[in-house]
Amino acid sequence: MLIAADKFKGSLTAVQVAERVTAGLRRVVPTVQVEALPVADGGDGTVDAAVAAGFERREVRVAGPLGDEVTAAFALRGGTAVVEMAESSGLQRLPAGVFAPLTASTYGAGELLRAALDAGARSIVFGVGGSATTDGGAGMLSALGARFLDADGEPVASGGGGLSELASADLSGLDPRLGSVELVLASDVDNPLTGPKGAPAVYGPQKGASPDDVETLDAALAHYAKVLEEAVGAKAAEYAASPGAGAAGGIGYGALLLGARFRPGIEVMLEVLGFAPALEWADLVITGEGSLDEQTLHGKAPAGVAAAARAANKEVVAVCGRLALAPEALGRAGIRRVYPLTDTEPDVAKCIAEAGPILERVAERIAGDFLT
Repeated sequence: MLIAADKFKGSLTAVQVAERVTAGLRRVVPTVQVEALPVADGGDGTVDAAVAAGFERREVRVAGPLGDEVTAAFALRGGTAVVEMAESSGLQRLPAGVFAPLTASTYGAGELLRAALDAGARSIVFGVGGSATTDGGAGMLSALGARFLDADGEPVASGGGGLSELASADLSGLDPRLGSVELVLASDVDNPLTGPKGAPAVYGPQKGASPDDVETLDAALAHYAKVLEEAVGAKAAEYAASPGAGAAGGIGYGALLLGARFRPGIEVMLEVLGFAPALEWADLVITGEGSLDEQTLHGKAPAGVAAAARAANKEVVAVCGRLALAPEALGRAGIRRVYPLTDTEPDVAKCIAEAGPILERVAERIAGDFLT
């Protein structure tokens, strides 16, 4: 049996989900063979999933989204690094209840990429998601050697709001090692940089942006792309309209400017984590995440796991905190059956607070249904 589940956000990490499911299964069938492969789709938890799969955890001090120093981690194995932008620039790096939609910066994400280069990485999986930022990756590019100046020749202020004052951009000072590294932009988001489906309009409100802030940020990022077009040519405009440019507040755009190749996050992570060989011997796959809903079907980890398992003719069931998908949608996704915590404990608050023990009881039901 293979457990390849994502985190239950706010309750359990992906590693803890696997531990609890394993414990529940073994309570019913002590001899069951279980392999745990915690997964992630490029968002928060991606480094932890890589470490659980055998990568080495490396820690470094970098700038948080508000400029204060934080300890962030990336994962390294051989010449491959897994870098998670949320480690430096994610919402979890903001004080509780504090948002900074106009000023939060991705500078620390650039420092993380630089640390991966310093560690000898020749291939970098750059997982983006869960960001506190909407700066189009300008902070990240600055940390890697780019310069963004106002009309007086001074650096523009941090964050997306400061880009409205941008007069010139110079990418000639970018770290030369970027030219010889394979950079993969791993995300479940295919939005462009700006417009009705762009980063500010779709994701800005989740980061505390008011309607006026969204308008300001959208105009600032459009201006930023225009200035970059003048600096590096037509490809800057092409990248701004490309799928993935709007990921994580537009850091996807910055990554594309660095030559990154955009790929669905879960697809990349399954390769990096070694899902295919783990799948070979499994007769049942258990996947899941905190909420199985419409978003799950659009590139989230359980959908990616189910698709890969179905292609190998393996049966898939899922665990989750709450279920908001019809059986037909689950069937089309390749998930035979779902076990929500709310079926065992109807009190949602208790499901969140006591997710671990409840998940073990759910796993006992799976064992009873499939192993006995």
